[in-house]
Amino acid sequence: MAILSMWPKLSRCFSYTSSRDWVYRQFFSMMGLRSVATNFGDGTIMHCWVPKIHHPCKPTLVLVHGFGANAMWQFGEHLRPFVTHFNVYVPDLLFFGNSFSSRPERTEKFQAQCLMKLMESQGVHRMMLVGISYGGFVGYSLAAQFPEAVERVVLCCTGVCLEENDMKSGLFKVSTLDEAASILLPQTPDKLRLLMRMSFVKPARGVPSFFLADFIDVMCSKYVEQKKELIESILKDRQLSLLPKITQPTLIVWGEQDQIFPLELGYRLKEHIGENAQIVVIKNAGHAVNLEKTREFERHLKSFLIDTESCTPSSQLTLIEQIQKKFDFTENWSGWGVLAWCGLLLLLVTVFEYQLSVMVTMFCYLSTKFLVESDVT
Repeated sequence: MAILSMWPKLSRCFSYTSSRDWVYRQFFSMMGLRSVATNFGDGTIMHCWVPKIHHPCKPTLVLVHGFGANAMWQFGEHLRPFVTHFNVYVPDLLFFGNSFSSRPERTEKFQAQCLMKLMESQGVHRMMLVGISYGGFVGYSLAAQFPEAVERVVLCCTGVCLEENDMKSGLFKVSTLDEAASILLPQTPDKLRLLMRMSFVKPARGVPSFFLADFIDVMCSKYVEQKKELIESILKDRQLSLLPKITQPTLIVWGEQDQIFPLELGYRLKEHIGENAQIVVIKNAGHAVNLEKTREFERHLKSFLIDTESCTPSSQLTLIEQIQKKFDFTENWSGWGVLAWCGLLLLLVTVFEYQLSVMVTMFCYLSTKFLVESDVT
């Protein structure tokens, strides 16, 4: 009986999902980010991964997640390519991760306002945005409400242009809101398997039910009712004619075989925004295109977001400026960079030891010569 009563705690200790979540935390920290929870004082707390050091010469990039696991799981694969070019911020939207609100609002407009308040609390007033799925709803709303704060927008598989009657007309695989919520907020291994089949062209097969149950327990069991209300808010009275047009340069990225938000919505969004938008369709990819075609996804984002004029690369600094520049360990402590610095250190040690041995040899030679000459005189 004692063992049974301790089982929930023991299972959490041996949880694969919890263990991987811990690994992500260490990785984000190693990438130069730190975990911050901001209390707005109105019953709302937002968690965000922010740079340990904000570099004024770098632009700011905000990565906004969708439904599913917390932000770390959705952007962990994409962090490394962008931290060298941007001050990267990775927030948990309300009711995901460690973010919560006791306020009744559930619209993406409110989420966007909270996100803007969070960024302002960090001293950030200009940014670029990447929004995936539901995160794209929030990112679009933020760009519409605060156009002066948003420079560029990437919207990935986000059905911003859907309308309330699209579900009735058969555009989606599901026909009711409850059915959609049961898939997007899976509470059983079978529902999670269905979500995986709808999100990936080639979903993982043969995953044991206890692994899926563990993921649901850690990532999908909190704030279920609040998340259902977020989904309801997306569809309620939604009309394309009421959707404002954002004016920022916008990249729309879509998986060709998306079964959550069909590709038709991507073309509808491109037409709605107009000439400021471009669309990229990635073949053999579904709704989780950022995870299924990671490298191709990153390549499109880099070509759209990285502006070489916005920040002077260290390679363009003069030799004196590079020597005088303070070394930022958190910026350079990453992956292969660590090995490179270790290799450089070993090389310097080798060179130093060689120079030291030469100096000792010369000293011994000159000392001997001096003593010999002294004896002769």
